[in-house]
Amino acid sequence: MLVKQKQKFVLFFLILLLVFAFGFWFGKSQVVCPVCPPEDVDFSLFWETWKTIEEKYVDREKLNVQEMIYGAISGMIESLEDPYTVFFKPEEAKKFLEDVKGFFEGVGMEIAVKGGQLQVVAPLEGTPAQKAGLRPGDKILKVDGKSTTDVTIDTAIDWIRGPKGTQVTLTVYREEWGQERDVKITRGVIDIPSLKLEIRDDNIAYLRLYHFSEKASYDFREAAIEILASPAQKIILDLRNNPGGYLDVAQDIAGWFLEKGQVVAIEDFGEGREQQEILAEGNAKLLNYPVVILINEGSASGSEILAGALRDNRGVKLIGETSFGKGSVQELTDLREGFSLKVTIAKWLTPKRESITDKGLEPDIKVELSEKDYEEGRDPQLDKAIEVIKNL
Repeated sequence: MLVKQKQKFVLFFLILLLVFAFGFWFGKSQVVCPVCPPEDVDFSLFWETWKTIEEKYVDREKLNVQEMIYGAISGMIESLEDPYTVFFKPEEAKKFLEDVKGFFEGVGMEIAVKGGQLQVVAPLEGTPAQKAGLRPGDKILKVDGKSTTDVTIDTAIDWIRGPKGTQVTLTVYREEWGQERDVKITRGVIDIPSLKLEIRDDNIAYLRLYHFSEKASYDFREAAIEILASPAQKIILDLRNNPGGYLDVAQDIAGWFLEKGQVVAIEDFGEGREQQEILAEGNAKLLNYPVVILINEGSASGSEILAGALRDNRGVKLIGETSFGKGSVQELTDLREGFSLKVTIAKWLTPKRESITDKGLEPDIKVELSEKDYEEGRDPQLDKAIEVIKNL
């Protein structure tokens, strides 16, 4: 068994050397080699480490060359210290795509690492996480007793997610509690709604967007048509606890509120690269409706793009609490054999070139929700939005 394993490694290294030699020759002959390492990078330490493991590791029969390669890739990505750049194995890639489609099994919440701590961005509407009382900003210290210190987001998601009917225990810390508590949640089938529309008696359209999922553009179009056909004269756009989703969906929705060609956001691809403006391309049929927007700590990514676009272009007032501050753009790249890489390709700026990364959007009118408000079902943020829009 050991001899066979040794032969596999020898063969693997010979193949690597041949591939590298060919790449080096091809790169020299073609001047440009898109897959070759930079000339000033020394890989000798990597190969020395690999060879030492091969020769000296006690359980050599357990060595898995493919898993070691995956581990090296994951380690390379972790060194970026960017929680949003993630290497997905095929099953993980499938779970990610289920998330953005808005249908999967689990507890139904968006999580992120902020300030080095795993926390809830937003519990999604109607999900077990919301029903269990989780809120934006709750810090998740443990999952089923396992510490979340230094755990990657994808690992935490893997721990928390599971088949419907099973239970998971989250150890949560909330500022108002002043201590940690265990929250038991029974997992379920998560089918995230896109939005909720209410045409109020005072001719105000209350439109709550829950998620910028694949189906959100279509659902918003149906809601917009209903608003246009109703006696509603003003719109409250509620983006609280909306963790984002597809950037092009946020762009599409912005196009209902902005003139064609107005800047929705600016993508900054880093030093030496040209910035790109994301423009409104819609029909602007809601352009003349007075609007106010509700945001809170659970408003992230696409929500912040939409809120920033309407604030900067139309002077729309933001009411509530400071948003989450996820100001980066990810692209999902398909790799071979079902693997994929979600990689941060840009940071986005509001139309007035304000970066919200890690700081969020500040509300024009700050209104907080207290623990007592939650318990007694009061919503002073919405009350303030109604008061403000009635005077517009």
